[in-house]
Amino acid sequence: MIIELEKVSKSYINANSVFRNVIEDISLQINSKDAIAITGPSGCGKSTLLNILGTLDRPTSGIVKIDDEDISRLNELKSAEIRNRKIGFVFQLHHLLPQLNLLENILLPTLILKDKKLKDSAHSRAIDLLKIVGLADKTHQYPGQLSGGECQRTAVVRALINKPEIILADEPTGSLDQESAEQIGNLLLNINKEQRVALVIVTHSIELANKMDVIYKLSKGKLVK
Repeated sequence: MIIELEKVSKSYINANSVFRNVIEDISLQINSKDAIAITGPSGCGKSTLLNILGTLDRPTSGIVKIDDEDISRLNELKSAEIRNRKIGFVFQLHHLLPQLNLLENILLPTLILKDKKLKDSAHSRAIDLLKIVGLADKTHQYPGQLSGGECQRTAVVRALINKPEIILADEPTGSLDQESAEQIGNLLLNINKEQRVALVIVTHSIELANKMDVIYKLSKGKLVK
């Protein structure tokens, strides 16, 4: 098991001092090779749930375990180390740095690696991954020279560079045209199946959700399979 949520809830008090329970008493297990879609209306807490899974946010109550380790007991530095080593993120916007070429953008997450062997092999791994996504001939181009779909494929490679156990994708096709969205969806699934990387996607796209092995709907704070 890679990530496990045990009765996780998250609440906020907004600027008007109104209490809001975003997610409530959610338990979820994510295993190696799982391909999971999380759907639901805008504002229902899907991104909040994904951020808790990725240790970018902490729950108000409940336990989050990564490889059976309770991360709520860890400080932010230790959490960041686990996040960088075990989790790859793909967002709706690619967030590539415009002043860096594709290869430099991809290698950014490796700069803080403590695993010397993984760090030393990062360059060749990046080249191999760029070949897989069809961008081997654009290694030294800059984001501004590429299409949206090409930038998003680069973001997927960046998410994979540290050999994560799981990819968390938040609306990864939301800003793309239909053809590019189809390519990104198929790419993420191929990675899930061929490289045995677990995949959790938050999406409004029914087409993308239907490609996953399991679909959950988040509604009124509850996660329903």
